Amino acid sequence: MPLESQSVDLVVLPHVLEFSPHPHQVLREVERVLVPEGQLVIAGLNPVSLWGVRRMLARKDGIFPWQGQFLSPLRLKDWLQLLSFEVQEGGFGAYIPPVMQQRWIERWGFMDHAGKRWWPFAGGAYVVKAIKRVHGMRVISPAWRNGRKSAKALAPAVQKRPVPTQRTTDIR
Repeated sequence: MPLESQSVDLVVLPHVLEFSPHPHQVLREVERVLVPEGQLVIAGLNPVSLWGVRRMLARKDGIFPWQGQFLSPLRLKDWLQLLSFEVQEGGFGAYIPPVMQQRWIERWGFMDHAGKRWWPFAGGAYVVKAIKRVHGMRVISPAWRNGRKSAKALAPAVQKRPVPTQRTTDIR
């Protein structure tokens, strides 16, 4: 990427890894350009779903998106962990079969509601959010108030004087 190292706060990869010939290299470049505590959001298609089955049945030179290399979320999390990313959140969606016609989408619509409950790992698409962790670094927040602080007033020095002792006289 034509970006300076540690210069980006957020990188979003919508279906980039599936269609890249070298997904490892893409993730290494993302790790290079992200600042410490920078965020990465990845969207992908799940091979362990009805969409993954459709991809296996498609020809390799098929139409988009079936010619892509679907990555499982578990493999992606493993790769991110090797690059010192901490996976924060993730979610699945699109539990219906990959159909194009509206009447079929409506007919299979019940699967979106049932899928979240009965087979939550088998959504056709997933989103993963990760944060780049750099151990041993301390994040320093910017100094928003650059004004000079007022000088503290000097307190007068207290001089210690001997305390006069009271003489008691006996009156008898």
